[in-house]
Amino acid sequence: MTSDPVALTALAAWCFAVALAGGLAGLVLGNIRLPAVLAAASSPAAGAGANIGISGIAAAAASIAHIRAGHVNWRLFGWMAPPSMAGAVAGGYAAGAIPDEILLGVIGATLLYFGIDLLRPSRAPAPRPREELDIRAAVVAGALIGILGGLVGLILGTLRMPALLRNVGETAQRAVGTNLAVGVCVGVAGVIGHAPEGVDWDLLALGGAASVPGAVIGARLTGRLSTEQLLRAIGALLVVAGVGILVQAVS
Repeated sequence: MTSDPVALTALAAWCFAVALAGGLAGLVLGNIRLPAVLAAASSPAAGAGANIGISGIAAAAASIAHIRAGHVNWRLFGWMAPPSMAGAVAGGYAAGAIPDEILLGVIGATLLYFGIDLLRPSRAPAPRPREELDIRAAVVAGALIGILGGLVGLILGTLRMPALLRNVGETAQRAVGTNLAVGVCVGVAGVIGHAPEGVDWDLLALGGAASVPGAVIGARLTGRLSTEQLLRAIGALLVVAGVGILVQAVS
């Protein structure tokens, strides 16, 4: 981890801003926090471990309101969280065994994909909820998304949400709450998976402390800004960050 106080202050401010934007959009947005954490970390794997832990903390802060409102499907959570956690542990452990250049390439490609996806024209409306949820799809999606998330240092709620809506058949409101609750577990498991090879614990503590107030304030301001415009701005940032990390990986 860097010891530059200016860089650490800037990182804390960025974590706060990301959490604030995430609260406004109903997302954790660990994907736009990740490049800044990597820049301050001692290694890509240690930075990825810190980032997924920060995401878990931010998800916990954001999920409180949904839990109180009864928006978490605890039965679905019980089926999806364990394979998600197992996948995140495996992905986090694998990250420590992968050369830095390859890991940076995977992270850069993932960020670039998310950025392009957010910049795409408006998507089709979400499918109607099903009377019977597809539990098998929840288990499979949880495990696969957990592995990728643990590897690159993201809880990947942006991938889990479409799976909950399209493949599992959950309602949008309960999918949001359940997604955040599972994300907390993925964050914990991802840190555990990265722990053997090292996690930047100071970065995790700094980013987590800065993210909690940002997430709380952002949640209270939900609806004040255009979510579509916010997501497009985030998409542009991700494209730039993804390209930058890919260039770093090949150079």
